[in-house]
Amino acid sequence: MSLEVVEHIFDPRRYAKAIYDLLDEGGVAIISTPYHSYLKNVALAVSGKMDAHFTALWDYGHIKFWSTKTLHSLLAEAGFREISFRRVGRVPPLAKSMIALGKRP
Repeated sequence: MSLEVVEHIFDPRRYAKAIYDLLDEGGVAIISTPYHSYLKNVALAVSGKMDAHFTALWDYGHIKFWSTKTLHSLLAEAGFREISFRRVGRVPPLAKSMIALGKRP
């Protein structure tokens, strides 16, 4: 289980591979990260909250911003299968976070 970590990682491929290697066959990784999508980014821009959300002034803040597509690609590249997602917090199109489940075959 890795909660709200991947967005702070400089080398996400190494991170995903480390999680994969820690699991036994059939093990499932649970990874959460803030949810990002085109619609959510448009809503941030229209509401004038884009600078606050993507601020460069947050020391040790978010380095990467993940969508379901990019996180799926990362996990698949590391060897995970049966990758699925759940969005949590707020209404789904504007979800606060997403939870990825990935199985080690």
